Amino acid sequence: MSVTSGTSGTKSAWRNWAGNVTARPVREVSPASVAELAEAVRRAAEDGLRVKAVGSGHSFTATAATDGLLVRPELLTGIRDIDREAGTVTVEAGTPLKRLNVALAREGLSLTNMGDIMTQTVAGATSTGTHGTGRDSASIAAQITALELVTADGSVLTCSEKENPDVFAAARIGLGALGIVTAITFAVEPVFLLTAREEPMAFDRVTDEFDGHVAENEHFEFYWFPHTGNCNTKRNNRSAGPSAPTSPVAGWIEDEFLSNGLFQVICSLGRAVPATIPAVAEVSSRALSARTYTDIPYKVFTSPRRVRFMEMEYAVPREAAIGALREVKAMVERSDLRISFPVEVRTAPADDIVLSTAAGRDTAYIAVHMYRGTPYQAYFTAVERIMTAHGGRPHWGKVHTRDAEYFADVYPRFGEFIALRDRLDPERRFGNDYLRRVLGA
Repeated sequence: MSVTSGTSGTKSAWRNWAGNVTARPVREVSPASVAELAEAVRRAAEDGLRVKAVGSGHSFTATAATDGLLVRPELLTGIRDIDREAGTVTVEAGTPLKRLNVALAREGLSLTNMGDIMTQTVAGATSTGTHGTGRDSASIAAQITALELVTADGSVLTCSEKENPDVFAAARIGLGALGIVTAITFAVEPVFLLTAREEPMAFDRVTDEFDGHVAENEHFEFYWFPHTGNCNTKRNNRSAGPSAPTSPVAGWIEDEFLSNGLFQVICSLGRAVPATIPAVAEVSSRALSARTYTDIPYKVFTSPRRVRFMEMEYAVPREAAIGALREVKAMVERSDLRISFPVEVRTAPADDIVLSTAAGRDTAYIAVHMYRGTPYQAYFTAVERIMTAHGGRPHWGKVHTRDAEYFADVYPRFGEFIALRDRLDPERRFGNDYLRRVLGA
């Protein structure tokens, strides 16, 4: 086992992707096997240390922060098994989603749905409820059929709908509170083609037609540009082919030059001179053009995100989404806020995962962002006030101020999760300050 130990004077700092969370663990481990990880957990318990595993650090909350033992799972990667008859793949928890997607495509397989980035590890993405957009499928965790985790006493527990079903119901989105996930089995299917249609659309039109767009498309999402009446929509639907991907040049212009390079410049200008943001937003949002392309799923669902930002995202009942979004728009228009990042709207069907943001209800997600280094608190506070008035549930890995009392009200099975945590981790070996706030003692 690769071990990096620190003392009080030489602790190594860990920082998340956005740079807003820092932790100084006493020591770090990079176990090469589940057995080595289990032993590290047992040793930490003997030394009175709390334990947290980190992935790519893409969460904006302190979910993975620890002052004890930090577990880096970069050696727990790769596919363990592909069962074509069952339609499943079992993958080590530290595997980045990008590596999994590429490996599955090479095997002629694919996840049914995914989020719009793939830098996270599979365990980190699922444990915090990462999702895409979909009429029938969205959350990556909802595609899990089994998982394996190391619990607080160092034992290895496997769970599925048939084996330890109570753990399975909760641990698919477990926030790292129930144990350290070491392997995940996903449902997969033969690789297929998606046709993406991206099209500018006026805010009033897309909001008036929102229910129709969701019903008519397998995957629908849109982005509204604050200070404008303009949106960009994206519809992804299965296609019989043929494949018609974007050309390398066109793809580079859209996804690298415009969406990352030029956008970085615009955001930097807006941070330096906020008064320019409304005018620039109006021009840039009107410069968007429609495009259509057909490719395999991960090349359609995902795109590079190189501009760093802070993000808050709330899940609201789908029927409340447009009303809530219109309230956000009205709030921005009557305020002196200057917002350079578009607001993203996606959907998900109801699922049965205890702490899923879509648990028990058809859901819409409204995500707001601010360029890193720009004050975001006033904007996020105003948006959060709107979302909580609609019974919103914040994304577990994104900025929010809610606590256990709030979650007990908006999650009908919250007590079930807490009882399971009490059983699996009574001493809070996997606890930290963030979990104390959102789950209670």
